[in-house]
Amino acid sequence: MFILLMLVLLVVAAVVGKVIKNVIDKEEKRHREVYSYESDSYASSKKKLSIIMRIAYGVICGLIVVVGIFSSIFFTNEQQIGFTVFFGKTSRIESSGMHFVFPFFSQKHIYDATTQGMAIGYSEDTDETVEKDSLMITSDFNFVNIDFYLEYRISDPIEYHYGTDDPEGVLRNIAQSAIRNTVGQFAVDSVMTTGKSEIEMLVFEDIVQELSEHHTGLTVLNVTIQDAEPPTSKVASAFTAVENAKQHAEEVINEAHEYENTQIPAAEANAEQIKQAANATKTERENAAKEEVARFNALFQEYQNNPETVKDRLYYEALEEIMPNMEIIIGEDSKVIYVKGKNN
Repeated sequence: MFILLMLVLLVVAAVVGKVIKNVIDKEEKRHREVYSYESDSYASSKKKLSIIMRIAYGVICGLIVVVGIFSSIFFTNEQQIGFTVFFGKTSRIESSGMHFVFPFFSQKHIYDATTQGMAIGYSEDTDETVEKDSLMITSDFNFVNIDFYLEYRISDPIEYHYGTDDPEGVLRNIAQSAIRNTVGQFAVDSVMTTGKSEIEMLVFEDIVQELSEHHTGLTVLNVTIQDAEPPTSKVASAFTAVENAKQHAEEVINEAHEYENTQIPAAEANAEQIKQAANATKTERENAAKEEVARFNALFQEYQNNPETVKDRLYYEALEEIMPNMEIIIGEDSKVIYVKGKNN
């Protein structure tokens, strides 16, 4: 712009000088015809004008040269990214420091390469919710206000400059579409509690994939959910009650697990004691049964050898068990002939 202004001034000065010179020439000619003695005065004025025009031309040309020298040199730092254009040919600036371009016929475009932020669903200046961007519907047909913060940077300055008229606007539209599509796949409870990390990951992947199809020159670095809440106070109270109920349920479940962990070992120990007692009783009864079988087999063997003797002994033993306090006298024919109590 400054160069153009200098050129315009140079042209204007030339035109004005030419006009003044023509006027002086005409006046000089007229005065020569009428007053020949005044011609020297006009010649002197013409000479002065010529000197002034030369000085003006020199100053303007000097300014153009100085500006041309300074416009051919520029500097960039590590936080900047850009490119130059020379007769339609672009050349990316690959490093920071001093750079040179052809003066007057080259253009340079320098941009901030640091990480930028974009708030979606709320105003970054006032921190107030922008409901037209934040209000969304979930898979279970509930509404939720959800805010996102998008981090990005310029990675390709040439695409950023020529790819679209509004790269940030394209990024915002892509992000809003990805957010709505992703949130619509989750239930409201998941959106507000345990599903946030998964939503952030899916939104990031969708934005990266969609952004690769648009030549914006931007790269997305991170997507974060800032806040997720119901759209009205009544719904918010209901969700708070639900969350409290869930927390109480978790507490009860934890207490139940703790009681379970306490009682099960005690029950297992008691069961083991009962089992050991049962095994002991089993062994004792098996041994007693074996003794009874051995005694019976011995008695049976004796019965086979002396049946009458065994019968009499069994008979007497039975009487002793039935009448332990009685005195019994038995005759020679094995008949009872006298019975009386031992206490009499």
